[in-house]
Amino acid sequence: MNGLPRPEELIPHRAPFLLLSELTALEPGVGASGLWRLEGDEEFFAGHFPSRPTLPGVLMVESLAQLGAAAVLSDERFKKKLPLFGGIDRARFRRQVVPGDTLQLQVTLGRLSARAGTGHGVASVEGSVACETDLLFVFAPDPG
Repeated sequence: MNGLPRPEELIPHRAPFLLLSELTALEPGVGASGLWRLEGDEEFFAGHFPSRPTLPGVLMVESLAQLGAAAVLSDERFKKKLPLFGGIDRARFRRQVVPGDTLQLQVTLGRLSARAGTGHGVASVEGSVACETDLLFVFAPDPG
C-alpha cells in the first residue's frame, strides 16, 4: 500500500463501474496518477470483441475522468460536489488495450471554478500512449 486513499474513498463510483484500481500520486486540486488493472474477466471483453477482446475507448476516457474526480474531490473546496462530464475534447486513441494490460493514468487539472473545471488526461500501457483527451466537467450538488 502506498499510503494514498483507495479510489472509492474519494469518488462515488462502485463496481462494476469503478474503473480505477489504485492511486499512485495525488495532489488535491492539481492532478493525480493511478492504475487500472484489466484482469481480463471484465464483462465488456466478452462482447467487445469476442474474437479479439479490446478495451472500449470510451471506458479509457471514463477511467481518466474518475482519476480526475479523485484529484478534484480530494480538494477541501470541492468535497461536497459531484463532478459530471461536461465535455470531452480532442480524444485520440493510439493503441489497443487488451485483457491483462495495466493502464497507467495521469490527469492534470486546469481551470477550476465553483461551477466547473477542466483537465487533461493520458492513459498509457508500458510507456506507450493508448488514449489522450481534454476533459470538461461541471459540478452538481453531492446527493449523498
